[in-house]
Amino acid sequence: MKILILGCGWVGEEVAKSYKKDGVDVYVTCTSEEKRQRLAAMGWNTAVVDFDQEERIPHFPAKFDFVLNSIPASSRSSEEKVFARFRRVRKFLEAISFRKQIFLSSVGIYPDEDGVFEESYSEKLNLRLLGAEQFVSLNNTVIYRLGGLFGKERIFAKYFQHKICTTGEQPANFVHVDDVVRLILSGFESELKSTLYNIVAPEHPKKKEVILASAKKYGFALPSSLVADPSFQKIVDGSAIVRDLNYSYIFPSSFKFLVSCWILTSKSFWIRRSSSTIVQAL
Repeated sequence: MKILILGCGWVGEEVAKSYKKDGVDVYVTCTSEEKRQRLAAMGWNTAVVDFDQEERIPHFPAKFDFVLNSIPASSRSSEEKVFARFRRVRKFLEAISFRKQIFLSSVGIYPDEDGVFEESYSEKLNLRLLGAEQFVSLNNTVIYRLGGLFGKERIFAKYFQHKICTTGEQPANFVHVDDVVRLILSGFESELKSTLYNIVAPEHPKKKEVILASAKKYGFALPSSLVADPSFQKIVDGSAIVRDLNYSYIFPSSFKFLVSCWILTSKSFWIRRSSSTIVQAL
């Protein structure tokens, strides 16, 4: 079996590791030679590809079982640049064959306003993300709109140390990387009923609660202030993938993320013993 990972970032690396353990031929792309060398050292077939400039990977095969597409539709790029990038991605995809593609999009496609957003919502969507989804939507393509991605060493509190937090009253639409990886692997192997899914943990505590809990647990500094301004209550509903895959989240709440992080301190370090527990090693 062969899997291709376009734009191999954090999620892609975790997926690649899972497949490599099973003896799958893993092909990955990135945008720098330094990263290519690191990924190649992990035993993967690698290529440096910039889809802002090119649309071919000459030394890769033309047939794959699965394609994980995590090419970004970055908000730092203009719509024109993003659309040009994904036109090239589409041309590349049209030149190869595959059984199924999963494209990693974002729940940032939904507007920042009050409401519960299901996959059927189609108004006021982010045009940059929507355009990217439309360009890659060939036959046998499933789109995963990911919530805010956390887990392992990525801890919410560390991004707010000594900063003013103005989003604390908002619900957390987060997801743990371990759940994302499991849903990708299962999504490839299963006959899904839809081509579009929100990938978000089912519980939505307030962001300030997650910040304070994770800061306390891991010793991060608190925000300099938590501004209690009125804030929109945006909740992304991720129940469709749960129903269609009969899936049970390892981490159904952002509070559960705290037991999976790996952090070093001057006195001790933490290691993962399983997907949901940790032990302290002295």
